[in-house]
Amino acid sequence: MGSNLSFKKMLSYPFTFRQSFKRIQRSQSTKMVLEGPHNPKDQQIVDKFRELLFVEGQLQVKHFDYHTLLRFLRMRDFDLMKAKDMFLQYLKWREEFHVDAIAKEFKFEEYPEVKKCYPHGFHGVDRYGRPVYIERIGMIDLDTFLQVTSIERFLKHHVSEQEKTLNWRYPACSLAAKKHIASTTSILDVKDVGLSKFSKPARYLFMEIQKIDSSYYPETLHQLFIINAGSAFRVLWKAIRAFLDPRTLAKIRVLGTDYKSSLLEVIDPSTLPIFLGGNCTCAEYGCCLLSDKGPWNDPQIKQMLQGMLQTEDENEGELMNSQSSQDSSDGDPENVPIKSVWDVVSLRDEALRGNSETKYNDQVLLHKLQAFEPVLEDAKVKIRMLEVALEDTKSVLQGLSQRIEELKR
Repeated sequence: MGSNLSFKKMLSYPFTFRQSFKRIQRSQSTKMVLEGPHNPKDQQIVDKFRELLFVEGQLQVKHFDYHTLLRFLRMRDFDLMKAKDMFLQYLKWREEFHVDAIAKEFKFEEYPEVKKCYPHGFHGVDRYGRPVYIERIGMIDLDTFLQVTSIERFLKHHVSEQEKTLNWRYPACSLAAKKHIASTTSILDVKDVGLSKFSKPARYLFMEIQKIDSSYYPETLHQLFIINAGSAFRVLWKAIRAFLDPRTLAKIRVLGTDYKSSLLEVIDPSTLPIFLGGNCTCAEYGCCLLSDKGPWNDPQIKQMLQGMLQTEDENEGELMNSQSSQDSSDGDPENVPIKSVWDVVSLRDEALRGNSETKYNDQVLLHKLQAFEPVLEDAKVKIRMLEVALEDTKSVLQGLSQRIEELKR
């Protein structure tokens, strides 16, 4: 069953969570900053989405938070069935690609060498508070890149960075900006990029990263600026855009060399690197793309997030012990995985909704039972159809019996 739970366990875990979360001491304002306001209409369709997934047999807790489900719904224009298929593929990919293990255990020791031949990284935040990600792909030395690492290892590194952004950078930016942050502003410098640089390994790497980002981390891009786009790149761009979905394309601005004013509209010059027209040099780190500058490295914010994750680990340990105790009769102990700050915040928010623990427990139980209503209704219809068929059969048999009696006379 992996991380799924039996129905009996699904009904029992809210009480366990409720007990565990009593230990999470966090102000209401901090909780609201991290979780952000929920649009009532969005909340309604997210609840329906959860019910649909529950009927499908998905009884997990991790990744079922409001914002994760909403991202998949938005990517599929709130079509529940399309969002369901996409989300189930996402869960399958996480299991097959061992994403949790990569995020926790993968070590990209060659990272400093990769940075030299492939300048990229996070650097500060935009004016709204979103993290800024920069790539200078025109400066990639692909031959050296393939000598110091492999495409497979770099893809694992990319996934680990995506997980870090979701579970660490976004929460840190939210605390710093005092509002919910869940998307990135990106800058892609394509100076000197053309068909000659788009070799087979480069195409494969691009396609794999694009697939991972669009299929498994949807709606995390706020805006992408492609700068220094010359005539050679614009020819290439016509081919690349065919692989991008319309929602992503709508967030992309392709600019030539006159890009400075556009970047400064969204990023303060004190944060924007000097090579992009800003004032920042990060001289103490060697250059801006080596600094990993941002709220996620602020000591005070790091302490807050680490405290939350430590509490989460303790709660998970308690949950495992409690679950093992509950399962001792059937010999099938399992646990509910909670691995990110968002999981803690989301479940805490759910547990406190309505300011009544009893009310919450009743609502959860009702919510799970309601998810079976469509199945029960379908069963009722089939039973009624069988009853009608039995009545018809009974009438036919009575007619045959009467005919037999008449023949006997």
